[in-house]
Amino acid sequence: MSSEVMLKKYFPVVHTEAAYIDKTYKILNKAGFDADNAIAAVDVCRDEISQPLVALIREKWGEAFNLCSLAAMFFAGKTGLKAAMNHLHVVGGKERYVFYALPHIAIGAKGQLGVCKRTGRTEDSNACGALNVFLKELKGGQLNLSMDNEDVELSLIRVRLLKEIAYGRVPDLLELTKITLTALREDMENALKKTVDTRHSDYAFFTGIQIHAPDGNYIWPADSYLVVKGKRKGLNF
Repeated sequence: MSSEVMLKKYFPVVHTEAAYIDKTYKILNKAGFDADNAIAAVDVCRDEISQPLVALIREKWGEAFNLCSLAAMFFAGKTGLKAAMNHLHVVGGKERYVFYALPHIAIGAKGQLGVCKRTGRTEDSNACGALNVFLKELKGGQLNLSMDNEDVELSLIRVRLLKEIAYGRVPDLLELTKITLTALREDMENALKKTVDTRHSDYAFFTGIQIHAPDGNYIWPADSYLVVKGKRKGLNF
């Protein structure tokens, strides 16, 4: 099965990264957001193949606050969000924030989930690497839930994601990626509720999955919304 067929099978609605960022910017522009009065904060995987998306966000919004971690899990917490908010200048008494949160997955040339090619390496690579490690541990029945100070983020991934998986169940990589999206969205939303004062701050929250295909990167958009004057409006595109 080709990567194109697999893309349509598992992600029926996708946009190129450039088209996705352009759409999000235009939607928010109509709501009064622009590069001069808003700051973007980005949570994607640390992986180098995820960084073109960060570059596109920077082109539209200016320098963005980095919330990234392995697998795009949200580990920055309330302190990270407050730091991003404190770095924005206030325009007309209003603060505006734009949050992007997207874990990632690869689709190989033959349609293999999790498989990608990296420049300078002849063998197949994988994405997301951290989720693949976690998945192998689940399949092998050897999951170390103690904190490893030499591998802190992976330790946190194990503990957080295990809460979302039924006992004894081993998801495939696609399901695990969607579970990761659910977890990071819930964690970030919880922190946003405790840190954003909607009396004088508006914000947008975009979630989805970044997909690495042989012909380029795509975005599958998931739950996204805009909060203006404390009122939430869903964003579908």
